[in-house]
Amino acid sequence: MEAAMDLMRRMPPKQSQTALSSLLALLPEHSQELLSRVDQPLEVLCDVESGKEFLLCDYNRDGDSHRSPWSNKYHPPLDDGCQPSADLRKLEVEANDVFAVYRDQYYEGGISSVYMWEPDEGEGFASCFLIKKDGSKSGQGRRGYLQEGLWDAIHVIEVGAEDEGTARYRLTSTVMLSLTTSDTDAGTFNLSGSITRQMILDLAVSEGHLCNMGRMIEEMEGKLRNSLDQVYFGKTKEMVFSLRRPPDMMQQQQDNLLVNYSH
Repeated sequence: MEAAMDLMRRMPPKQSQTALSSLLALLPEHSQELLSRVDQPLEVLCDVESGKEFLLCDYNRDGDSHRSPWSNKYHPPLDDGCQPSADLRKLEVEANDVFAVYRDQYYEGGISSVYMWEPDEGEGFASCFLIKKDGSKSGQGRRGYLQEGLWDAIHVIEVGAEDEGTARYRLTSTVMLSLTTSDTDAGTFNLSGSITRQMILDLAVSEGHLCNMGRMIEEMEGKLRNSLDQVYFGKTKEMVFSLRRPPDMMQQQQDNLLVNYSH
């Protein structure tokens, strides 16, 4: 199992589904554990009753069906599917409305879904905040400059029981990035990868769980963007510029040559 997880951590997101299917065929006895531990690019399904799209993940799956956050019904229909309690469902509905505004302001499009559930053991609750942004020319985004481009963000928060007005929040965030550009001058370029980070905070619940979770997600997404910029884009620039000098550097060297020649 550990070898399988090491392999999945090294797979590009675009190939993770194929790799996971192969592992499930090789290790059928570990199917449930693999499906719960391996983050996959998010898939989209339409809720026929509400007419809205929602995201599929392991946290809204029961068997082969997935629960919609909009109608609270399973697709395909499932009579005995897991459901959050009435109070938690109310918080889930509010979280979906608020997170849709957050997604629209930060991502300028895309699809978001929020799911909440009670843990099997212990008190408190857990939640999953999902965002999928398709930045390709045919995607949902308002600025589709890429030939292909996907951003999948998965934020899982475990909220402990309240103790003297505070609660412990454990946030685990994963971002999967995949982009392809195609240009007649520069050719085709493909970059993909994933990054996972965790944050644990003890916060007062006076302003509500939703405010605390929202601030943590906002802070974590900022850190993840910076990490992706430094690790992936920064390293890519370093490699490209070591092989091909940027135009401004070439122009500067040409100017220096002209100056030296004139003297």
